[in-house]
Amino acid sequence: MADATTAAKDRIDRALATLERKMLELKARPGSAPPVGDDDLFAPASDTGERVRALEAAGREASEALARAADQLRDLLASPAPDAD
Repeated sequence: MADATTAAKDRIDRALATLERKMLELKARPGSAPPVGDDDLFAPASDTGERVRALEAAGREASEALARAADQLRDLLASPAPDAD
C-alpha cells in the first residue's frame, strides 16, 4: 500500500511541477505573442485514451476481485462454526 501511495504522490508532484513550469512560461510571455500549441493547461494529453482504457480495465479487475472477496466472506460468515470439542 505504501508503494502505491508513494507512486501516487510522485505522480502528483510531477504534475504540479509541470503545471508550475507552464504557468511561469505563460506568465513570462508578452500578451502580443502568438499562442503556444500547448497553452491549454487543462487539455487532455494525446495519449489520454489509452491511459483511460488501462485505468478502466484496472478498475473493473479490482471491482471483480473485491466482489469475489466479499462473496467468500459472506460464505464464511453464513457457514456454521465448527464444534470446539
